[in-house]
Amino acid sequence: MSKLFSPITIRGEEIPNRVFVAPMCQYSSETEDGRASSWHPLHYGTRAVGGAGLVMLEAASVRPDGRITPWDLGIWDQSHVAALGPVVDAIASNGSVPAIQLAHAGRKASHDKPWEGGQYLDEGNGGWEIVGPSAIAYSEDWGVPRELTVEDIGEMVEDWANAARLSVDAGMKVIELHMAHGYLGCEFLSPLSNQRTDQYGGSLENRARFALEATRAVRNAIPDSMPLFVRVSATEYMENGWDVDECVEFSRWLKDEGVDLIDCSSGGNSEGQKLTPYPGYQVQFSARIRSEAEVTTGAVGLITEAAQAEKILEDGDADVVLLARELLRNPYWPIQAQTELDGQGVWPSQYKRVAEIRQYTTPPR
Repeated sequence: MSKLFSPITIRGEEIPNRVFVAPMCQYSSETEDGRASSWHPLHYGTRAVGGAGLVMLEAASVRPDGRITPWDLGIWDQSHVAALGPVVDAIASNGSVPAIQLAHAGRKASHDKPWEGGQYLDEGNGGWEIVGPSAIAYSEDWGVPRELTVEDIGEMVEDWANAARLSVDAGMKVIELHMAHGYLGCEFLSPLSNQRTDQYGGSLENRARFALEATRAVRNAIPDSMPLFVRVSATEYMENGWDVDECVEFSRWLKDEGVDLIDCSSGGNSEGQKLTPYPGYQVQFSARIRSEAEVTTGAVGLITEAAQAEKILEDGDADVVLLARELLRNPYWPIQAQTELDGQGVWPSQYKRVAEIRQYTTPPR
């Protein structure tokens, strides 16, 4: 059996293979209160049918003002638990492990849907007050966040713990914390977006304090057997910004707090970032964090071929791979990849008629 399609046990959860669906925002809540709509069981259930070992839901905000758009998923009260039930069932009943990413968008919150232009929404146009570690806007045409007080930060930490408890109630088997891509946790980590002079700013230890407090609160709020992941931006591709050296140290601290896997992404915190993506361009970060922090890692970013994914695992550069856009294009990629690597993929019974490739000849005239 290929490494890609061998099972992996993380803490108390056995996951049937190492192809994970990366969290991808759908901006499709049926109403503007963060509840899952009829789109979500269909979308996520299809990826489970397609053979992914773990299906992770998109960023679900831990409080209303943490949403990227008014149509994001939320998980701050019991109404969200009930709405997520059909989503969890659609994933679990089709053989995959249901997971959820918890998030707060910080200064990048309060925007329109991407396909509607994605512009910043102020309080007079359906948006809300945005917050961040410092009153520094992401870009000129985005809002300036209100700097969080120490009291606000304490409340935020409890919001993450509350969201984790609700995720357990909803039936999620894995939780990931979003500390990447320029959202709130990432904003605190970077010296470019965090210019505080109190215990949450300045040194690496201080800039990491909020993320570590939130992580600790979540770990204490969920069962000991439940895996906890954290998504990081390993670098923000900016001079004097957050970099891989700091991320390695941060990953060590996360491991000490009971984090089981570091999901290694990059960028998203600075409008001026300069990078040229290429196939597997973030694997280097997964490899280094795995080696130097001695923690389980996931590789993500332009992983599109079965042989490419297998090589990442065989080389010891990651323990799992997370696919995003490739699984939007083709939710059955895992089955097809397993066929390529192992000679036979496991199609659901309803689809087995496609497993046999038949040769057709032109009938005689």
